[in-house]
Amino acid sequence: MKLKNIFPVVLCILIGFFMGIFVLKQYKKDADVVNLTGENLYFIQIGVFSDEASMKKTLENFTYYIYNKENNMYYAYAGITKDEKNLKKLKDFYTNAGYDIYVKEIFTSNISFITVLSQYDLLLNETTDKKIIESIENQVLTKYEELVMVDKD
Repeated sequence: MKLKNIFPVVLCILIGFFMGIFVLKQYKKDADVVNLTGENLYFIQIGVFSDEASMKKTLENFTYYIYNKENNMYYAYAGITKDEKNLKKLKDFYTNAGYDIYVKEIFTSNISFITVLSQYDLLLNETTDKKIIESIENQVLTKYEELVMVDKD
């Protein structure tokens, strides 16, 4: 009599186990899709440094910049945009100021920052004044630190 009851119980446990695996796989697929909402942004990279002290000494003329530490290297950025016209304007701005810059595309999924960046890109698109360009980029970098870099910590 006990043997008759054991078979259905084991069968139910096995079916439950496989159904659980199936449901979790479906959930993981949906979670990956949600994480992919965002945009590629253009970052104006002004240097790569082996230590923080040399970065700060080299970039002491910059009013504002942000940096990321990746693979024991410090990557410094002086501007961010998502508009290609503004990218050209920023490249010209920093090149004319005598800096060697590199453009790096970085995927960002923070919708709040992307929305704010769109507003700053509109302002940047309308100006050619160097002081205003510098001020806008300083504000963009501040917002990036506020909204994106805080989330990474």
